[in-house]
Amino acid sequence: MIKKTSLKDIAQAVGVSTALVSYVLNNQKENRISKEVARKIRQVAQELNYQPNQIAKSLKTSKTRTLGLIVADIANPFSSSMARIVEDEADRQGYTVVFGSSDENPQKCQKLITTLLNRQVDGLLIAAPAGTESQIMTLQKQTVPFVLIDRYFPSLKTSYLALDNYQSTYDAVRHLVDSGYQRIGLITLKTSLFHITERTRGYQSALQENGLPFQKSRVKELSGNNPTPDVAKAIQLLRTGQDPVDAIVFTTNSLTFWGLKAIKSQHINLPSELAVVGFDETDAYELFDTSITYIRQPLQEMGQLATKILLESLNPNTPITQTNLKATLVIQASTQSLSVPAVQSAE
Repeated sequence: MIKKTSLKDIAQAVGVSTALVSYVLNNQKENRISKEVARKIRQVAQELNYQPNQIAKSLKTSKTRTLGLIVADIANPFSSSMARIVEDEADRQGYTVVFGSSDENPQKCQKLITTLLNRQVDGLLIAAPAGTESQIMTLQKQTVPFVLIDRYFPSLKTSYLALDNYQSTYDAVRHLVDSGYQRIGLITLKTSLFHITERTRGYQSALQENGLPFQKSRVKELSGNNPTPDVAKAIQLLRTGQDPVDAIVFTTNSLTFWGLKAIKSQHINLPSELAVVGFDETDAYELFDTSITYIRQPLQEMGQLATKILLESLNPNTPITQTNLKATLVIQASTQSLSVPAVQSAE
């Protein structure tokens, strides 16, 4: 086992006291130490590959300068992108991030929370799964600094950073109506998660406020465990019968991905046979010559702002911050106005 360089090793090499080495490497009492001696200490520390003892340091300061991040699924492009953004922002602020995936499982989420707290992270960023309200309430009682990211529970007064999910789908449906589409379907997840139910509410409100009836049969709620085989069936059901839809809105990036693959396999032309609005950016867009209209989340702003809010909450008596950011509807050819002759895509 390689012996770690200690402050004493550096002190002996330079010929000064251990206390003086500590002052220099911790940037203390610099006005009382000659610049030449300080330079020599730092040079020797670098040559001996000195690494500070972070555990000992954290015992003195009660801070580890680490943050915990719990995402829904690190394999999902949204989660992995968010983790990257949070990690970069934390690094700029002098913090390290430890993260894990809950896989939308409350038990696994609790295990991750316990593990991260045992590692003495200074605070937590949590994309909370459904059914974890009690876990969040426990964190509040323990006065653990945390910020909910992407999801939150409206019944709990906590700091969160999320999307204005209601407005995101409201704007998408209103755009479809303005483009001449009258029979608009929705493919979403069957869940109690607030951000998903808000997307359904936005869809319903936009129909009703634009003079179109809300028909429950046009909303297909799929299981979140494995929606892949059900997406193709949902699309077929929406496009058959006496009153088939002329447009579909997807409410997540995974549903968008599998939905577009199903549309491709069913040889449906966009937008002449069906208009489509996706959620988030996905590689499935590359399957089509027709560019896909989609709802873009401000990922960079979400990750950076959530990290900053968490770091601010590390200070005592910091007020709760609740922020809903606006999505951007990126309008492209898959929702081309019916008044304009549609260009046939080679799907």
